[in-house]
Amino acid sequence: MASDFERRRFIKAASAAGLIGLAGCSGGPSEDGGDGSNESDGEDGGDGSDGSDGSDSTTRVGIVYSDGGLGDNSFNDAAQQGIFRAEEEFGIEYNEAEPEGAGEFSQFQQRYASSTDPDYDLVSTIGFNQGDALSETAPQYSDQDFMIVDTVVDEPNVASYLFREEEGSFLMGVLAGRLSTTDFSAGEGATDPDSTNVGFVGGVDSPVIRRFQAGFEAGVDYATDDVDVITSYVGSYADPTGGQEAALSMYQSGADVVYHAAGATGVGVFQAAQEEGRFAFGVDQDQSVSEESFADVIVASMVKRVDTAVYESISNVIDDNHQGGSTTALGLESNGVECVYGQEIGDQVPEEIRTAVSDARDAIIAGDIDVPDTTSN
Repeated sequence: MASDFERRRFIKAASAAGLIGLAGCSGGPSEDGGDGSNESDGEDGGDGSDGSDGSDSTTRVGIVYSDGGLGDNSFNDAAQQGIFRAEEEFGIEYNEAEPEGAGEFSQFQQRYASSTDPDYDLVSTIGFNQGDALSETAPQYSDQDFMIVDTVVDEPNVASYLFREEEGSFLMGVLAGRLSTTDFSAGEGATDPDSTNVGFVGGVDSPVIRRFQAGFEAGVDYATDDVDVITSYVGSYADPTGGQEAALSMYQSGADVVYHAAGATGVGVFQAAQEEGRFAFGVDQDQSVSEESFADVIVASMVKRVDTAVYESISNVIDDNHQGGSTTALGLESNGVECVYGQEIGDQVPEEIRTAVSDARDAIIAGDIDVPDTTSN
């Protein structure tokens, strides 16, 4: 379970973001360069201002989340955990922005970069879809340090972080393929050993999500010749209804396990799994914890350590070692991606299947399995 500190900080920050949204700005500095945000103020219930003249040594971070915003219990919330860790360990102060769409990415990036009260030491941008905006923003603010997750922006002041989603997804494919051909029941779900399908639900069709799909399909193929992968892209990271409809179609077509890489859209996949008495896989965080009402159908999650990328980028800035102009790729070997079994039913997965997943992990790290990062269709 998440710690009490993590839950307390999440509720506090999310509530503040809601108030800012009502004021016409979902986080980020105000138009006049003032605070106007849900900047961290510690646990004492202060007013969110730092009360300084800008001469103190406190590190300040502005973070612009991907579309879908906080509360997705997945990608954005994982990034926020990195901010929380940095706040707890380094005493940073931070300010969060939740753009309502891609058209606002530049606006918030530039507000943080141009702000002088406070002055931000790092601007964190979360999600591949901020790449185009940051490619324009970063050169305009050459003295500002930036970081971005899930794409590369080739500028000397931008540290880029990528993940080898295909490696973690390969393990999910091995798990799905082996489970689907096994008579297995746990919690509220069960497999059909006669099933010949498993499913993949993506959010926005993009190179990043295609890496999830490619790895998953390759893992299923590695595990068995008898199971195919049904794929659907909903087109949004914030459409649980669309996710539910896509997954229901898969389950009703014979799939007994569905893996999603769709942010908050994935909640609909979990709903469909409960309705149909089948299984689902989570993504980005251990969703048997972050979506605990569905823990009885979530066998495992492909955890993507976005929090690590955010935390390490902040740590580097504090150490005066910003990795601008470089790209860091996090995969299985660095624990940047992981297959994490569900808290409620994961321990019921047969040992021989868990061993198969573990062996595949070792083989990928050793270079004995070459995992594709693009799909064939």
